[in-house]
Amino acid sequence: MKILVVEDEFEQRQLIAEILQKHSAYEVAICSSAEKAIAQLQQTHFDLVLSDWKLPKMDGLTLLQTIKRDFPQVFFVLMTAYGSISHAVSSMRAGADDYIAKPFEKEQLLFTLSKIENTLALQQQNQQLKAKVSSQEQLRNIIGQSSAMQKLFAQIERLANADVTVLIHGESGTGKELVAQTLFQESSRRENNYLAVNCSAIPESLAEAELFGSEKGAYTGADQLTIGKIEAANNGVLFLDEIAELPLSIQAKLLRFLQEGKIMRVGAHQEIDVDVRVIAATHKSLPDMVQQGLFREDLYYRLNVISLSVPPLRQRLDDLPALVEFFIKKFADKHRQAAIRLDKSAYEALYHYPWPGNIRELSNLIERLTVMHSGETLAADALMLTPQTTGFEGIKNLPEEGICWEDYERSILQQALMQAENNRTKAAKLLGLNYKAFLYRLEKYAIK
Repeated sequence: MKILVVEDEFEQRQLIAEILQKHSAYEVAICSSAEKAIAQLQQTHFDLVLSDWKLPKMDGLTLLQTIKRDFPQVFFVLMTAYGSISHAVSSMRAGADDYIAKPFEKEQLLFTLSKIENTLALQQQNQQLKAKVSSQEQLRNIIGQSSAMQKLFAQIERLANADVTVLIHGESGTGKELVAQTLFQESSRRENNYLAVNCSAIPESLAEAELFGSEKGAYTGADQLTIGKIEAANNGVLFLDEIAELPLSIQAKLLRFLQEGKIMRVGAHQEIDVDVRVIAATHKSLPDMVQQGLFREDLYYRLNVISLSVPPLRQRLDDLPALVEFFIKKFADKHRQAAIRLDKSAYEALYHYPWPGNIRELSNLIERLTVMHSGETLAADALMLTPQTTGFEGIKNLPEEGICWEDYERSILQQALMQAENNRTKAAKLLGLNYKAFLYRLEKYAIK
């Protein structure tokens, strides 16, 4: 612990410094006035200031007030003459962490400082825990405090260095490519290439050459050797987005690559060994497509070694405030505009909207509002969102990967509270629950 002793009497200053310097855990500096103390604090970080009340020019109380204003993280202990209780009371009211009446015993001084040291250690532990929680809540650029996202983060961390094929499910706009990028960035392959291919954007006639490459003269217009995306991603990661759109004619070749780790360029006669981790994503149901004959069953099972599900925004409404804050800052910086603000009615509109376009739709909305309403405080009408219907329709079709029931139930409870304007009795009636059962669920999900 780094301590700055402020004492105008030379003998007292030296005595205190000598006592503290014998304590191996303390790094001590001394000065004779409040003005010098402030100058030292501006140049050097100290954990604690130990100051006398009576100082020339600026007294200890004024020094305390200055430090609490300009250096709020610094602890402060005031030394005051025995019997000056009014000084002690004034210092504690002004924010002092403790005080010592002079003259004091060595043991009393060390005991007081040990309490500060313990508090400092607890603060540092809390900061470390907060940093750890923050890193869990936001993995790379993925934001999420909801249980569904925490589960996804844990899966990503577990899978990052497991060199297996991963199939990512999720509705359009949920951030499937962000998950793929994070798997790459957290893996041992991160120093190599990450290539993304949107399978729906490749014409069928060019799909094979795009993925596997082609030799010079392999087809009309092939006037040079072309390296395909798979070969270009050697030792890295290939992300195949919208894998369901891959032409059937190419699926067999992709299957062979996944099984054998070999490819053959169009027009070539020799196979090439490649080491590529494949991550695929789709918003469609591949089992349904297999039944319809639109997707190879063997390729589906080969891709689906590990399956990850990215929840839609409506199932992770706990994350909405953090996402909104992130996008407000992002687009204010991007467009060099003053950040917008949303009032209570605007947030209620966000919570009641079904978000068919998920995170992408939210991002587009905040960017549009930032450009059109720079620096303004916006109400619900500025968002121009159509809220969900009040009639309960339930979940018509469960997604293939299922849902997180806890997130769904939490969302329903939050919506009921909003509709009832935080009247818990009315909210319980909206859900057909007795009041006690409703309170139990609020407590279960820590909803305030």
